[in-house]
Amino acid sequence: MAQLVVYEDDYCFVVNKPNNVVVHHSKYAGELNELSLVELLRLEGFETPIPIHRLDRKTSGLILFVKAASNARKFQQLFDEQLIQKKYQALLRGHLHATGLIDTPVKNERGNYKEALTEFRCLELLERKFDIPPYEQQRYSLVEFTPKTGRMHQLRIHANKIAHPIINDPKYGNRHHNHYFQEVLGIPYLFLHAHRLVFDHPITGNSIAVEAPLPDFWNIFLNQ
Repeated sequence: MAQLVVYEDDYCFVVNKPNNVVVHHSKYAGELNELSLVELLRLEGFETPIPIHRLDRKTSGLILFVKAASNARKFQQLFDEQLIQKKYQALLRGHLHATGLIDTPVKNERGNYKEALTEFRCLELLERKFDIPPYEQQRYSLVEFTPKTGRMHQLRIHANKIAHPIINDPKYGNRHHNHYFQEVLGIPYLFLHAHRLVFDHPITGNSIAVEAPLPDFWNIFLNQ
């Protein structure tokens, strides 16, 4: 497994979570016979790793942790007051041009609809000679998402809402493209990666910017 911790100071640290690793075990994660990210961090010597936010099990990328519960509230306020910038990269089906805002409510864990906002920016339009009926050539978009709210599955739901689902999303994606990526290209992972966190440290006052490169499996597609 690649290096987990990509930034650390006396109060907090940032982890680059791999795909298909749950942050911590909970009723929402289901019964999983695997080590959670929190458990993996304890094995690396972090006694009380406390995640300040979370990512879906299938999503890779950056998560902010604190080392002591007494500091958790200071860092949580960064999210409550939208003082932290999170950016994701995703591979979407179809060509999505330019920039835009997705403003569609998303259900929370209790089944209630909550306001959800996502900005997007298309980074690159791609075409591949993949024979996925009814077409012999396929279109994809490499997109940067900036969520303004933090709902469960927000980016995955919003991508589906604009008819450009994320590749290899088993719940909201396109099954024909998912099957091709998994069975023909041999890529079973979700193409959604939290690649950048930017915030002002609430204790030291330092400006922190952390980036994580795309997982290696992305290159199987990008280098086609």
